Amino acid sequence: MGSIAVGAITERILVGGRLGRDEAMALAGNDDIAALAAAAARIRDAGFGDIVTVSRKVFIPLTQLCRDVCHYCTFAHPPRRGERAFLTPDEVLAIARAGGRAGCDEALFTLGDKPELRYRQAREELAALGHATTLSYLAAMARLVLEETGLLPHLNAGVMGEDDLAALKTVSVSQGTMIETTATRLSQRGGPHFGSPDKHPTVRLATLEAAGKARVPFTTGILIGIGETRGERIEALLAIRDAHERHGHVQEVIIQNFRAKAGTKMAEALEPSLDEHLWTVAAARLVLGPGISIQAPPNLQPDGLKALVDAGINDWGGVSPVTPDHVNPEAPWPALAALGVATARAGKVLAPRLAIYPRHLHAANTWLDAKVAPHALRRADGGGLAQESGWRVGASVGEERVVAWPAAPAVAANAALTASLDGVFAGRMLGEDAIIRLFEARGAQAKFVCEAADELRREVAGDDVSYVVTRNINYTNVCAYRCGFCAFSKGRANEHLRGRPYELDLDEIARRTVEAWERGATEVCMQGGIHPDFSGETYVAILRAVKRAVPEMHVHAFSPLEVRHGAATLRIPIAEFLVRLKEAGLGSLPGTAAEILDDEVRAIICPDKLDTDEWLETVATAHRVGLNTTSTIMFGHVDGYHHWARHLARLRALQAETGGITEFVPLPFLHMEAPLYLKGGTRQGPSHREAILMHAVARLALHPLIPNIQASWVKLGEAGLTAALRSGANDLGGTLMNESISRAAGGAHGQEMPPERMQATIRALGRHPRPRTTLYADAPAGQTARSFAAAPLTASIEPPAGKRSRIGGLAARG
Repeated sequence: MGSIAVGAITERILVGGRLGRDEAMALAGNDDIAALAAAAARIRDAGFGDIVTVSRKVFIPLTQLCRDVCHYCTFAHPPRRGERAFLTPDEVLAIARAGGRAGCDEALFTLGDKPELRYRQAREELAALGHATTLSYLAAMARLVLEETGLLPHLNAGVMGEDDLAALKTVSVSQGTMIETTATRLSQRGGPHFGSPDKHPTVRLATLEAAGKARVPFTTGILIGIGETRGERIEALLAIRDAHERHGHVQEVIIQNFRAKAGTKMAEALEPSLDEHLWTVAAARLVLGPGISIQAPPNLQPDGLKALVDAGINDWGGVSPVTPDHVNPEAPWPALAALGVATARAGKVLAPRLAIYPRHLHAANTWLDAKVAPHALRRADGGGLAQESGWRVGASVGEERVVAWPAAPAVAANAALTASLDGVFAGRMLGEDAIIRLFEARGAQAKFVCEAADELRREVAGDDVSYVVTRNINYTNVCAYRCGFCAFSKGRANEHLRGRPYELDLDEIARRTVEAWERGATEVCMQGGIHPDFSGETYVAILRAVKRAVPEMHVHAFSPLEVRHGAATLRIPIAEFLVRLKEAGLGSLPGTAAEILDDEVRAIICPDKLDTDEWLETVATAHRVGLNTTSTIMFGHVDGYHHWARHLARLRALQAETGGITEFVPLPFLHMEAPLYLKGGTRQGPSHREAILMHAVARLALHPLIPNIQASWVKLGEAGLTAALRSGANDLGGTLMNESISRAAGGAHGQEMPPERMQATIRALGRHPRPRTTLYADAPAGQTARSFAAAPLTASIEPPAGKRSRIGGLAARG
């Protein structure tokens, strides 16, 4: 097959075609490694872009006894005097916990195949442990690790039937068996697999097929250099492809090079050259296409890492900061930082992944057991890869897992990313696909996006960083809705969550307003649950209470959901109700209750809440009657990057129509006490990369229509604020004085960020603090001065909610 034919085939694969069997077999005669690698790299890039992944793992060698006797293996050995046949539960947990402390995500269980069928010691130890088979004990240990440490088990248990695979699926996120070869002659006398019944191609392929029928995310691969021909490698790859096309279960294919080991029958055998490894990687990519990950273990080819990437791999497999490679103990793992540098030399970005790949995680209902799926979600980011570090939204430093992903080495921005960023500065709007690409940026690519957003911020807003002295007044947490992300509201469906139901009376609302004014506030921000006794008159009464107490106070109040509720109870149009609120003193509305403006997501997290069109209609109506609003996104739960892009595009279209949005406020999901998270249905909020990128991408995607991008100190903490301010944000929101909603969800960053701390944070970045009003005018000097000499807050009064609403009843009578 010549270079012209390879080029034509590549084009066909890139538009959804594939190599025919004869074309694939013809690759065996093509020695043009450079042409094959170039074609393979193009196909790889179509499927995986600039990302090369790695799994942070611990290697748990549950047993090194095996009934097989492969002639190249030093992992398996007969029983040894004074040595146990199996790791004990305590030993297994100790390894797993060490991995957890080191930031690992995966627990790789590797073991010999059915040793109890060959060795009495194995049978006796299993019986003492309470198990009849190795697979039974493996299942127990995988469950132990999963439940005690949260590490995700990946099980390499050898040849199994569909029932065995299905049983292990209940305690793992993925499983694997190397095909190694489909050449049956290598199982004959004199071959490397002679005397190893579990290495016969027929039974290996049967396991691969059974895994597909059991809907198990699966790893397989070939071992090169053990006496097989190139044609036989292609045969094995075609067999893998055939099984995957029937079932869709193959996540990754490992192209592993044979390493000769002292003390084995193949100790003097020649190892395959780097060129032979590269040829096989490239051929595998051409045969398997852009959808399956192709992996090469980095510790087995340490001098060829860039070449392997250039030949078409997109994954390095598992690398452990804790345990050696027990199968290849002579080959130490590379450090993650060094692996990142090597990957960058090939123009790619290293990213951490889970033992289950994104495509299968996104279809968890099919591929994961219901009790296992929550464990995978807890470690995932919005793209289905692993969160880079233990940083979590709202968590204090003491709660964070301190192990961080290595700093991103320099790598050139890819052409599509550069074109998108250049387009923004040239005045072109980003399309949804381009916005998705920005959210997908990792490592150095994410840094480019943040730097571009910061440059645009400097052009639009200068070096001023604004904030408003405000007080949150959440007048009730009683709510008739059942939003899966909310730990603040109280009702029959969520009585178990922290805090008791309460409802403020009008006197307490007025008292808090006066105290806020005396402490320098120019705004009160008021929202609450949808109390079933509240009517539109209740909201009017609240406004009048505030304006009677402090006529000068700006009232920023009532989510679009509250507005629709109020209008519905009075049976009047939304526009008419908004006018009544405005006449009673409403100054602007928070653009909350937006969550994700996509009904696919809303059907999961807030099924009984207003839908996307109703939110957009309500906010547009507010703008038309002369009321400005903010805009928000609450992200990092069951959503993905395409949902975020669609949300930003819809806000941008709304602003183009009405011009009434003052700012965009990213609200990262706080998971700790969220009902849907506690049921295992969400991720643990966005990763640090995603939380900061949201500010950067919003700056770029909403330009020039929404000029202010706000960072939430309640969600991000001061370190997160600093990162957001360097990534396109120009506003820090409110000082708050009281904060109930994030605190109820488990947030640990406090209830107030006084102006002194606000200004210190801003000045530490060489930026200029600017106290503002709700609508972005300069705050009155007198109020600013008061804010720096504020007395401590007096104790808040939160009367328990009764069977009937106090405010609702007063409003109805008044």
